[in-house]
Amino acid sequence: MTEMSALGWECAVCGATRSIADPFPFRCPSATLTDRHHLLRLRSRELVAHEGAQQVHGNGGSNPFVAFDHRFAWAAFAEAHGMRSDDRRRLVEELDRAVATVDGVGFRVTPFGRSDELSDSLGFSTDGGVWVKDETHGVAGSQKARHLMSILVHLRAAEIVGLLLDRPRLAIASCGNAALAAATLARAVEWPIDVYVPTWMDAAFGDRLDALGATIHRCERLPTDPPGDPAMHRFREAVEAGSVPFTVQGPENALCLDGGRTIGWEIAAQAKHLGVRLDRVFAQVGGGALATCLSDGLDADGSSVALHAVQAAGCAPIALAWDRASRYARPAQHWGDVMTVWPEPHSVADGILDDETYDWIGVFDAMRRNGGSPVVATEEHIERAHGLARDAGYDASPTGSAALAGVLELRTAAGSGRLGDDERIAIAMTGVAR
Repeated sequence: MTEMSALGWECAVCGATRSIADPFPFRCPSATLTDRHHLLRLRSRELVAHEGAQQVHGNGGSNPFVAFDHRFAWAAFAEAHGMRSDDRRRLVEELDRAVATVDGVGFRVTPFGRSDELSDSLGFSTDGGVWVKDETHGVAGSQKARHLMSILVHLRAAEIVGLLLDRPRLAIASCGNAALAAATLARAVEWPIDVYVPTWMDAAFGDRLDALGATIHRCERLPTDPPGDPAMHRFREAVEAGSVPFTVQGPENALCLDGGRTIGWEIAAQAKHLGVRLDRVFAQVGGGALATCLSDGLDADGSSVALHAVQAAGCAPIALAWDRASRYARPAQHWGDVMTVWPEPHSVADGILDDETYDWIGVFDAMRRNGGSPVVATEEHIERAHGLARDAGYDASPTGSAALAGVLELRTAAGSGRLGDDERIAIAMTGVAR
C-alpha cells in the first residue's frame, strides 16, 4: 500500500480540526454565516520523491490527478474508507473522460518552458529569463478546473463509498473562469449547479453558462448586506441552506486547495527535468487560491522559490494587508483588522478584482517562507504585459497574463527591489482570452 501524504485538516485561525476521513471537510467547524474568518489548512507528512514526479516532467501526457494520487487529501479520504489505488485511478479516469466529452480536453500536464521572446523583450540575460506555465489550453481554458476537480472527485468518492446518498446542488459565486470551469465539471457528471453573479455580468458569458446547464442568479445588493460582493453573500446563504460550495476560495471549501497544488508539483518536476533552479514565482492574485497552491506545490518538492503576489493598482487588498499584518505576531487571529474589503475595484484584469483576498493567510505564509512580497501593478503595466504575452504567442486574457505585469513592475523598479538580469522567473498564463 502506498503511504498517503495527507493527515487531516486544521484551522489556521482557531486551531479546530477535521479528520481526513470526514466526507464534508469544506469549512472549519467554527465558521458560521456571519463569521467566515476561518481557514482549514491541510496537515501533511513529508514523503520521499516517487514515481509521480517522474510521470509529469514532460509537456503533456500524464494526468496529474493520477500521477500524484498519494499526495491528495481526497485520495487519503477515499483510502480511509476502503477505496484502493486502482479504484481511485478508475474514478479519476472516468471523470476525465466525461470532462473531455464536454470540454474537448481532459486533465493533462500543461506546458512549461522558457519564453525566449518574453525574456528578450524584458532584457534578461541568457542565464536568466521568464519560464511560463501555460494553462490557457487546459480544461475550460484556465487553472480553475484544477481546484474544482479535487472537490468533484472527493464528492464522487463519497458517493461510491456510500457517504453521500443524495446529490445536493453545487454553488459558486463567479462570473469568470471559475464559473465556466465549475459549470463544465458539473455538466460532465450531470450535477445541478447554481452560479451567483453580479448584475453587470456580460450577457454573452451568461449564454455560455446557460449552454452548460447552469442556473444563473443575478445578485443585487440588498440594504441589509454587509460590505463585500453580494453574489458571495447569496452563495453563502445557499451553502447554509444545503448546497455544496463548489468554489475556489479556501475558506469556503478547503478541498479547492488540494487539487490546485498540482500546478506547483508540475512546475517543480518540469523545472528539475530542464535543469532550472527558479529564483522567484509571480502569481496574479484575486481570491488567492492560485498563489497559495502554486507555492505550496513547489515547496512540497523542496523548491524554495520566493513568491510575489501580483494585484492591480485598482484592487490591491493584499499589499494593504501585508503592511497591517506587521503589527501582529499572529495576523490570522486578527483577520478583520488585517484583510479588509477594497472599495470600488477596477482594472482591465477583471478576473482579479476580488474585493478581498479570501486566501490571504496561505499567500502570506508562502511569501514569508521564502522571502517574497506583494507587487502592485499599474494599469499601464497590466496592459503592456497583455500585449507582450499575446505577441509571444500566449492566448491569454489581461487577467491571465497579469503575473507578467508584476515582473514588469520589478524589472523597471529602482534600487534593491528590482529583478536582476540573471534571475530565473516563473509565471503562469492562467486564463484564455474570450
